[in-house]
Amino acid sequence: MDYKKQMEKEVENKVKYYVTKIVKVIFFIVLALVLAFLIGYVVMRLWNWLMPELFGLPTVSYWQAVGVLVLAKIFFGFGSGNGPSQNKKSKQKQFSKKCGPMRNDFSEWKFYDQFWNEEGEKAFKAYVERMKQENETNGKEN
Repeated sequence: MDYKKQMEKEVENKVKYYVTKIVKVIFFIVLALVLAFLIGYVVMRLWNWLMPELFGLPTVSYWQAVGVLVLAKIFFGFGSGNGPSQNKKSKQKQFSKKCGPMRNDFSEWKFYDQFWNEEGEKAFKAYVERMKQENETNGKEN
């Protein structure tokens, strides 16, 4: 008799487990559908509120708004799936690999103002004079 009650409890627990699992799955499917319809509705309302007044565009139906939303996802991507923090880190690593040798060059820019005040303006004026002389000599030859 003890064995029979134990088996009944195990079966009851398994049934309870699977029923709760099925109820959860159904709940999340219904929730996803409701969210999808709600997002489409919000896009439609926002479009019909803003676009005709701002840009003179026609109003859209619910299914057109869903189509615009799907089209935007196709154009702008579905995301990398890594999450925002890992995506940023990987981009930073790629950037540092590409620009590693050039990074130190930016530290030299702190001398630019001093250079321009001391030598740059004189060098530029000398260059302009040289170009004027070359243009005059080229003009006389032609």
